Amino acid sequence: MRTFRSRSTVLGRSTALAATGAAVLALSLTACGSGSDTKAAEPAGATVAATGTKTETTVSVGGSHDAKAAGATVAAKPAGATVAAKPGGKRTGTAATPVCTTKDVSISAARHGGPPYTHIVLTAKNTSGHSCKMTGFPEIQFLESHKKDVPAVAKSKPASPVVLKAGAPAYALVKISDGGVDETNEPVSAFQVTLQGGGGMAAVRAPGSGGIAVDPAKALTGYWTYELRNGADDF
Repeated sequence: MRTFRSRSTVLGRSTALAATGAAVLALSLTACGSGSDTKAAEPAGATVAATGTKTETTVSVGGSHDAKAAGATVAAKPAGATVAAKPGGKRTGTAATPVCTTKDVSISAARHGGPPYTHIVLTAKNTSGHSCKMTGFPEIQFLESHKKDVPAVAKSKPASPVVLKAGAPAYALVKISDGGVDETNEPVSAFQVTLQGGGGMAAVRAPGSGGIAVDPAKALTGYWTYELRNGADDF
């Protein structure tokens, strides 16, 4: 009877040890499987912030932090956001700015300098109540017998388009003669000015009670500018 009990006890212990080993093996396999799953999963405590079409993930693992602190707030950049343009110069215009027409501006002429009055100045004032742009130079015909426009002086062309706000003026210097007594001058009391770019034509009264003396062979015109400039408008 003693021998039988001793074998039963040994057998029972062997069975218990085998069961314990199987349990340990099962736990090890489970730990390995869950470890691989943990690597593929998103880390706990991750914060995702939207920045338009991109995302940023901040991760905290074991109390350590990456370059961005865990849980830090990243300002969202809304999709389709626009960037404010830098302001341009004091006079700006776009391709959508309409060309000044004779309905938008009033054109007048005045003598420039003193006797023998070889130049006049054309002034085009914007009376439309909205912005418009002066294109090129005034196309001038002083006499009915001379249909050809007065030629323009290239050096007077401004570097940028002349955009007139409501009430603003533009100027063009015009040479009418050399002031010599031997010139073939003709009296002119009124003349035609055509605005380029489809601006139309206007009749302009010549300055002075007796009009102006014009030599068609010497006449020249400058471009429209914001103001008369020394050098560029001397001709």
